[in-house]
Amino acid sequence: MIKGTVKIASEICKGCELCIVACPQDSLQLSREINLRGYRYAELKDDNCTGCINCALVCPDSAITVYRMPKKSK
Repeated sequence: MIKGTVKIASEICKGCELCIVACPQDSLQLSREINLRGYRYAELKDDNCTGCINCALVCPDSAITVYRMPKKSK
């Protein structure tokens, strides 16, 4: 399986939950913490991200960066 991870700029995120709905792996959730703007922000909850970039594509604030891990050579 392809591995990926996301980096979410918590101070930019408004907690709209679009990324959570768009994630086919159910890897994201809203944090219990709030940012300086008063919003609960998205965070990675499970380490099963495939790097599909759906979350980054739907984010209206461009708060998500997706990283794909290189394939391991055989």
